[in-house]
Amino acid sequence: MCTYRLALLPLAIAACAVSADEPTGLAAALNDGKATVDSRLRWENVNDDAVLNSANALTWRNRLGYRTAPWYGFSVFAEIENVLALNNDYNSTANGRAQYATVADVEGTEWNQAGIAWDSGQGTQLVAGRQRIAFDNQRYIGNVGWRQNEQTFDAFTATQTIGKTTTLRYAYLQNVHRVFGNYHPNPLLAEFNLDGHLLNASHVFSLGTLTGYGYFIENEDLPLTSAKSVGARFAGAKPIADPWKLVYAIEYAKQSQWRDGAAIIDADYSLIEIGAAHGAFTGKLGREMLGGDGHYAFQTPFATLHAFNGWADKFLTTPVNGLVDTYVAINGPLGSTQWLVAYHRFDADRGGADYGDEWDMSLSYPFKQRFTALAKVARYSSDSFARDTDKFWLSLEYRY
Repeated sequence: MCTYRLALLPLAIAACAVSADEPTGLAAALNDGKATVDSRLRWENVNDDAVLNSANALTWRNRLGYRTAPWYGFSVFAEIENVLALNNDYNSTANGRAQYATVADVEGTEWNQAGIAWDSGQGTQLVAGRQRIAFDNQRYIGNVGWRQNEQTFDAFTATQTIGKTTTLRYAYLQNVHRVFGNYHPNPLLAEFNLDGHLLNASHVFSLGTLTGYGYFIENEDLPLTSAKSVGARFAGAKPIADPWKLVYAIEYAKQSQWRDGAAIIDADYSLIEIGAAHGAFTGKLGREMLGGDGHYAFQTPFATLHAFNGWADKFLTTPVNGLVDTYVAINGPLGSTQWLVAYHRFDADRGGADYGDEWDMSLSYPFKQRFTALAKVARYSSDSFARDTDKFWLSLEYRY
């Protein structure tokens, strides 16, 4: 058995390779690999009172990938992605159609992933290259899978599992390829050059999972935004009376300047969430606070932001007075259909200004094993921040 400290994992590959129980032929690894297909056709309608014309974006995203079978623990993977606009009645941020509301799905073809991975078979996994990275609930680091062009990273990642309860993760980030596409005319929307170090450790207890993290990210293209975020999260569920369960989550983090980051970077984050589950039905009440002092507010620029603070995406950048999102969400099945209804109330952390509120609703229907149809709506009503915005989506996705 080969066991190594995390810091020595890259040096351990050769030593462990000779004892790994893997196919002996390189040709077999190439021939026995797995191809993947992810195709999504989507119509997105956006009516934003701040823009003259509503957007009606019909886009088609296709990803084709291949991963070899393991050979002495090693596998190679690659995935190409294409986004095609079937009409031009929207502002993609790159098509010059600024008279329309924005739908940030830019046409283009690029390498979405390409790299090499190694799995010891004993709890150690290493990945180097362009890859999809998602930590925990993706509040800090995610792939933004909602957009047609997802976010990926040029990175090295290491994962070490210890038994069934403890997971240690490290990632070094060199570049982030943003959802606007690698060939966007604005290079800062295309990608950022980074020097990022992500540390994440979690342990499963009987009442839930405790996670501690420290994310230290220098943005070499926008150095004044460089920041470190250090925090902890506990989330779990406890049976109370069959089939009822109590569900809960609590989290706190501190964000401050890192490397050449601006001195004003100093903010807190907190989350408290409680709810109940009855079989497949779940209801939650939560309060998420991204602190702000009028000069700077807590930011998570590499998160899957669409999953937080409402689907209308009015708070992708936290206002300088901060954000308090008080929300309730209920979801469950209706036959084979999954439904969700959520309500958000948005306020400023500093000064308590009333930003507005939002209703979100979705219906998701899987069929024929590999297809999923989705209908989704978001309605943001402004009080003192941005303008009223309605969004509606219809999509059909196939995965293989």
